[in-house]
Amino acid sequence: MRTPSFSLTAVRTVLATASILTCIAAQAATITIQSRDPAGFGFNDPTPVAPVGGNTGTTLGQQRMNVYRHVADIWERNLQSNVTITVSAGWEALNCTATSATLGSAGAWNIWNNFPGSKKNTWYPAALANKIAGVNLTAGIPDDGSGYSNVDIKTQFNVNLGQPNCLAGSSFYLGLDGNAGGQVNFAATLLHELGHGLGFSVVSVQTSTGFRINAEGSAYVSEGGLPSVWEEFMYDNTARKRWLNMTSAERRVSAINPLGLAWTGANSVAGASILRGTPLLKSAGPGSTIPTMEFNASSFGPAAPTSGKLGVLTTLAPQAGEIGPGCSPFDAANTAAVRGKVPIINRGACAFAVKVKNAQNAGAIGVVLANNAPGALVPGGTDATVTIPSVGITQAEGELLKAAVAAAKPYGSRAQAGAVTATFAVDNTRKAGADALGRPLLYTPATLAPGSSVSHWDVTASPNLLMEPSINSDLTLSVSPPQDLTLPLLKDIGW
Repeated sequence: MRTPSFSLTAVRTVLATASILTCIAAQAATITIQSRDPAGFGFNDPTPVAPVGGNTGTTLGQQRMNVYRHVADIWERNLQSNVTITVSAGWEALNCTATSATLGSAGAWNIWNNFPGSKKNTWYPAALANKIAGVNLTAGIPDDGSGYSNVDIKTQFNVNLGQPNCLAGSSFYLGLDGNAGGQVNFAATLLHELGHGLGFSVVSVQTSTGFRINAEGSAYVSEGGLPSVWEEFMYDNTARKRWLNMTSAERRVSAINPLGLAWTGANSVAGASILRGTPLLKSAGPGSTIPTMEFNASSFGPAAPTSGKLGVLTTLAPQAGEIGPGCSPFDAANTAAVRGKVPIINRGACAFAVKVKNAQNAGAIGVVLANNAPGALVPGGTDATVTIPSVGITQAEGELLKAAVAAAKPYGSRAQAGAVTATFAVDNTRKAGADALGRPLLYTPATLAPGSSVSHWDVTASPNLLMEPSINSDLTLSVSPPQDLTLPLLKDIGW
């Protein structure tokens, strides 16, 4: 999404001085895609490719555009607007290393306030503002020379993804059938990013400070800025306030209040009935009392079951030369410790899938991944060769489990040390990813994630939702219940 590089020069304000007809029959949305790629690049890449997963394109550029059109068609079928939605699309060399990469970003390129039909003194993303006003608010405004200053949504995706120096081996999957395997599903990624551009974003608040953009669109200000249309529906259960009524300092704190910020829009609350019960990890062993813990399943490997035994827990010893716990193939001692068991491995230094694959190669039957900072952990990543389940828990819970494993050892026999065994369970009285009142939660980790915090559903949601901060392998291309909650939120803000 575009929030981290918000360009204040792209913001526009319009004061309604003329009457506009508002009694216009609603119609399905129309989305126009404007490529800004040069010849031979991006959408114009002539590299021959074989059709894949329902995508009949025979060049790389054509397949990329086919996915854009397919995803745009999905949004057209789900939205109503009498004003064409214009998307500027391009492929760029975005930040990446051999083990990580920025997949892409998108956002509303313009935002508007005080137009016909809007809530007074409230910022709206361009496509939604046009829908409500019934006209294209940028019509007649000269372009700034970029060629895209008047578009509604601007998108860009990483042209180097999958290259040796850019998340090596994990290129975009350009099929339309969801069978991405170890690749990154481009259709789901694009569906997500266009969701941000359509309005799934707090858009006018700087989450690191809580500042809002002023009415002129010239700066973030500590006081006197205008709220976004989102803020009416954001309720902090700790402060017991909506963002609409908070100070900048209170919004800054709320953005890093884990599991504390709920969305109250009626459509989303009704749709949250699709959320499953909260998954639990129960552990028992001699020597200590171990509390039941919530967990988040990894985005790779087999799904964690809702019941049954995970296995006997164990810990790892540090290895010489490793860059982080579990990041190197296990030595003889750690291999002996994890064979047939479930190691507890701390987050850090390498990808989650690398840690789990190393444990699997050493004979582990599962892995518990513990955060290395406060807050919930959802282990992301892809690796089609991982065949054992893995789950993420908090830093504090990881320390509790490791202490319990140590405390249990003296209670064993001469042949076998005492052990802690973990099992799966579900609390069906509480929805995963919702508060006690069943309202879906927004993503507010204790450490601010610029561009991700607040403007996504929380990672504790189950099933995984399209607008979580990671693209999970089990996503469909649906934006509405019973699979997803993206469209209900967009309806809450005016779609």
